[in-house]
Amino acid sequence: MWRMAFDIGGTFTDFVLAGPDTPPRFLKVASSADDPARAVVAGFERLLAEAGVTAAELDTVLHATTVATNAIIERKGCSTALLTTDGFRDVLIIGRQKRYETHDLHMTKPPPLVPRRRTFEVVERMSPQGEVEVAIDPASLDAAIDAVAESGAESVAVSFLHAYANPAHEEAVAARLRERAPALPVSLSSQISPKFREYERTSTTVANAYVRPIVGRYVERLGSALAERGFANDMFIMQSAGGLVSPAIAAEEPVRIVESGPAAGVLMSAMVGTDAGEPHIVTFDMGGTTAKLGAVDAGEPAVASTFEIDPIRYRPGSGLPINIPAVELLEIGAGGGSIARAELGVIHVGPESAGAEPGPMCYRRGGDRPTITDANLALGYLNPDYFNAGEMRLDREAAVAGLARDIGRPLDLDVEEAAWGVHAAANANMERAMRIVSVERGRDPRNYAIVAFGGAGPVHAARLAKAIGAPRVVVPFGAGVGSAIGLLRAVPKIEVSVTRVMEVEAGNVDAMRAIYGDLERRAVADLDRLGVAGEPVWTRSGYLRYRGQGYEIRAEFPFAAIGDDFANVVAESFHRAYARSYGYRDDNAAIEAVDWHLTATLPVNSAELDLGWRAPAQGSNTPSERQAWFPETEGFAAAVVHDRRGLAAGIAIAGPAILEDPESTVVVPPGMTARVNTRGHVVIDTGAGE
Repeated sequence: MWRMAFDIGGTFTDFVLAGPDTPPRFLKVASSADDPARAVVAGFERLLAEAGVTAAELDTVLHATTVATNAIIERKGCSTALLTTDGFRDVLIIGRQKRYETHDLHMTKPPPLVPRRRTFEVVERMSPQGEVEVAIDPASLDAAIDAVAESGAESVAVSFLHAYANPAHEEAVAARLRERAPALPVSLSSQISPKFREYERTSTTVANAYVRPIVGRYVERLGSALAERGFANDMFIMQSAGGLVSPAIAAEEPVRIVESGPAAGVLMSAMVGTDAGEPHIVTFDMGGTTAKLGAVDAGEPAVASTFEIDPIRYRPGSGLPINIPAVELLEIGAGGGSIARAELGVIHVGPESAGAEPGPMCYRRGGDRPTITDANLALGYLNPDYFNAGEMRLDREAAVAGLARDIGRPLDLDVEEAAWGVHAAANANMERAMRIVSVERGRDPRNYAIVAFGGAGPVHAARLAKAIGAPRVVVPFGAGVGSAIGLLRAVPKIEVSVTRVMEVEAGNVDAMRAIYGDLERRAVADLDRLGVAGEPVWTRSGYLRYRGQGYEIRAEFPFAAIGDDFANVVAESFHRAYARSYGYRDDNAAIEAVDWHLTATLPVNSAELDLGWRAPAQGSNTPSERQAWFPETEGFAAAVVHDRRGLAAGIAIAGPAILEDPESTVVVPPGMTARVNTRGHVVIDTGAGE
């Protein structure tokens, strides 16, 4: 069984090819921003040729993509219209009326994806219990459809009040749209996000409609390109919550794949944590465009019920809410291509990125502003002759010239000090984000290891870990293509949910049984669209709260026949989950359930693939030296340079040292020690807490 995975990033597209009884093959190629499929096809053909494998021999192709994410962040989606309940035209503009910065008089909010002029009202009304209060007025519906046609919209979102409780009106609108505008894709909130809180539900449905034509065209183009090259088996795309779906589902509900690449990286980190005996992990993925942070608690990736796209200064409530489950992540504009500048006597880094084209100045592709990669090259951390396995030759002189011009002269700094300032400023941005993921979310960094991956992550990780008090950093084998490795261990998964607010009591067990019956029918329909044979593994969960509280927490329920004692089972599950989060439980308080979830997972035999590597018993590494700049040595000092893949298991390496991989570089600062474990992962002891 041969499986190929690829992850499209803003700067590089990463590939992994794994097969039976053979070490995995890795590849990084420059992303093609104008047409992501072009870079995918180029890497696909090259990796197969190098391995001597034909496309027809591939059992599965697995894919993570930022196509949907980038379209939303850059506001480059399609022209979208919104149909909403009469009186709710401004739902996206009003939002939650909360200020994410209470005292900031100049606070800005991200503009909605659909402007007010393309939001149209339909006379209708459902009650919170799903009862029809006002029937659909056919004249107002046809008038709204006429307005949609006149607006030139390419996609339509429909989000009516309380449609989660009864989807009949939204379904009637969809049927009428199919009659009058059959080519127009329609996204219904009752299908995309059947949950209460109308602003979040509407925002999620609009985001789906906004990127649906783009993702649909991309998926179709990519599938055709691979088929032309002889691939005829299954292709799956990673979801934000960590499971795989078919291209057909991703094209219809692209909001599911908004965070697909980062989710794959968190899965890989959980696997690496198990290998290294680290159950608690903060994940740190730094590529060419962004840095992404997540968490693994007790071996399980942390999953949030909602997330935000493009938050401002990491503040909750400042981004666009997406009301679907996703691996818990924080993403900031700090990647290797993030542009550095001097403003008002201070060094600023990002969020603007040079991307793949033109890229950092040292790429010699037309970039004319210094970046983090330029700074790391000037500091001696990167080997100009071995960047991306020698595929690219970096120009150190160009990097130095840019740093001197844009940072050194305005701030009266030597080039080395300017380069270190850029490196340190980037670290400060990422340290703040790392504290949000750990301390501000109730995680003690002293009990967590950092798993660092991505092309740039292992360069910065050791100092970041020590700054927040984390005792160890684990740099996995294949760190430069970590998210693609995570894809190979992912499994097909369908998640369905619905809002039904009710007290958890014996009298509501029949209603709970009916809810899970409906959810199972929805999941089975999606499983049919998934097209994967096998018996699914079912899991139940829900979001609950003590009565009177405003927010909910997730609790897992055992999957078994729902008996008369199911209310007690749900209550005890919630009490335990609440105690884990807050340290106490109130057995006498009434419990209110809000959202009900059902997950179907299809096990596959991908676990038979050996995605790792074993460190050799006898090393073949021949160390060399390179001058690198460290503040501890007050300037350049001799750093021992090792070929990471030639390092024997158990060998200890004292900093300052640099470990070179074809896809990434590991920097071990002075005062820290690294070793290679038997799985080929590098473990750095940061000395935090000593």
